[in-house]
Amino acid sequence: MTSASPREGHDLAGAAHPPLRRQKGKPMQLGTFSVSLAVKDLDASLEFYEKLGFEVFAGQADQKWLILRNGDVVIGLFQGMFERNILTFNPGWDGNARKLDSFVDVREIQKALKARGVTFAQEADESTAGPASFVVVDPDGNPILFDQHV
Repeated sequence: MTSASPREGHDLAGAAHPPLRRQKGKPMQLGTFSVSLAVKDLDASLEFYEKLGFEVFAGQADQKWLILRNGDVVIGLFQGMFERNILTFNPGWDGNARKLDSFVDVREIQKALKARGVTFAQEADESTAGPASFVVVDPDGNPILFDQHV
């Protein structure tokens, strides 16, 4: 290991930070991953992604949003709801948007990220339980939504 390489639990400057792990050896579960696409025309986007083999499995077209699946890959199409594409994690859901019996609550994930010095664009209220969300933005301006529905 060179001196420029971070050690586990330390950043490049050598500062300690808490690992994002729930149990030793197991990475923290962030939730089911999908990409939420900001689309200009829901119908045109749906037609395109259906040609790629995606099928609608959730959403409400009359509200201008649909969730599509192709195997294990999930994308959301959202017309007029946000400006940029968003990386999305859904704690508490499996890949079929069904509630999991056991999962890491979004507020616990938020606390762990705060302890690592992550800056938030939007925070979940840590005094609540149940559905909540927060947003962080990566160094390139890509929003990452952690959206718990249960």
